[in-house]
Amino acid sequence: MTPVPLDHLADRTADRLLHALKSGGPQVAANLADRLSITPSAVRQHLDRLLALGRVGFEDRREGVGRPRRYWHLTAEGQTGFPDGHAELALELLAAVPALFGKDGLEALVAARTAANTSRYRAALEGLAGTGPRLAALARLRAAEGFMAELVDEADGDILLVQNHCPIMAAAGACRGLCQAELAMFAELLGPGIEIQRAEHIAAGDRRCSYRVRPAA
Repeated sequence: MTPVPLDHLADRTADRLLHALKSGGPQVAANLADRLSITPSAVRQHLDRLLALGRVGFEDRREGVGRPRRYWHLTAEGQTGFPDGHAELALELLAAVPALFGKDGLEALVAARTAANTSRYRAALEGLAGTGPRLAALARLRAAEGFMAELVDEADGDILLVQNHCPIMAAAGACRGLCQAELAMFAELLGPGIEIQRAEHIAAGDRRCSYRVRPAA
């Protein structure tokens, strides 16, 4: 029989640890060792590795006298390794809205989402004067939401607001109104003295989404 590589064995044990924490909740290393039928020392080695990767965390709890006990738990990063049906659910809901409420219902849904985002962004941009600071703040907000946003200065003086990733791509592909609303929202946030045009579009096959920003003619 071909021997299993040691790194593969380590990954399998780490996966079993993550599943044990997912199914059993926060646990001490000794309990995890019993569940996985391995030594507590081996469990601690794997937990230290997963801790360095950001997939698990711990909380020290004092239970009576003596030293606190360390309870290990999954982090948000650790949760990402398990099946997630958010994209499928979003597509199902988007498909159901026109069927139940017609085209106007879908447009109202997109408008409500856009209004909520615009209000939140406007509050974050409040007090910032000038296109540069407002664009920089907008890029930071979008980056924090997973769009991998950045600003790129063009040779002609224009500025590109670049989004290297679209975390809502599944929904945007099913409802192009989301992308149209995004452009309109950016234009409203930057104000009447600024012209903004879409330059690249992931949904159209481009590698990224980008918006060209310049002073209005």
